Amino acid sequence: MSGAALRVSSIARHLLNTASASAHSKLTVRAMATAAVSGSSIGKLAAEETALLVCDVQERFRSVITGYPAVIDTSKRMLRAAALLKLPVIVTEQYPKALGNTVEELQGLIPEGSPVVAKTLFSMCTEEVNAAFDKLPAVKKVLIVGIETHVCVLQTTLDLLERGYEVHILVDGVSSQRLGDRSVALQRLAQSGAFLATSEMVLFMMTKNTSHPAFKGISALAKEARPEQLPPA
Repeated sequence: MSGAALRVSSIARHLLNTASASAHSKLTVRAMATAAVSGSSIGKLAAEETALLVCDVQERFRSVITGYPAVIDTSKRMLRAAALLKLPVIVTEQYPKALGNTVEELQGLIPEGSPVVAKTLFSMCTEEVNAAFDKLPAVKKVLIVGIETHVCVLQTTLDLLERGYEVHILVDGVSSQRLGDRSVALQRLAQSGAFLATSEMVLFMMTKNTSHPAFKGISALAKEARPEQLPPA
C-alpha cells in the first residue's frame, strides 16, 4: 500500500473512532440527563411511605371530561385500597362554589379526617395541602388521580417533584377534556421525572406478597368489572 493510501486509511479510522466516541458521548449524556431527572429511585412503592391525592373529581365535570367514568372508577378503587393499606388521603376541589363538590361516588369513601381542600390555585399544593404534608413526615411518595391531566395534575406534580417527593401518575385515573392535551401532559410528566403507572400496578407493588394482610382485598378490587378504559397515553 502506498504512503498516500496509508494516510487515507489512518484518517478514515480516526474519523470512525471519533464518530463512535461522539455517539457514545451523546448516549452517556442522555443517560445522565435521564438519571438526573428521575434521581436514584426506580419507582418502587411501599405503603408506609405513600399518600393518595385525589385532584378535583367534581360533579360539574361529568359531561366535560373524556373518560370521566374511568376516572371516577379508578378513584373509587384507590380510595378503597387506601383504607386497606392505610394510606393517607388528600382531596382537593377546584372552586366548588361554581364547580360543585367531589362526586357522590367518592364522598363516602374519603377516610374520616382526611383534608378536603377547596382551592382556586390550579396546583393542589395550596397552603392547606402543604400543611397536611408537613404532618405526614413518613410520606415520600405520592399517587395522583384526577383532572385535568394537563393543568391541575401537571402543576401539582411539578410542585411536588420540586419539593422532593416521588410522584406516580395513575394513567387509568387521570384525564382531560381533550385526549390530545392528556397525551402531551403524560409525556411532559414523564419527562419531568414522574412515574406513569396504573392503579393495579401500584396496588400489587405495595402489597408485594400474597401473604400481605391486605392482599385478598386488593385482589378483589383488581377483579371488579370496569368501565371503558382510557388510552395509556
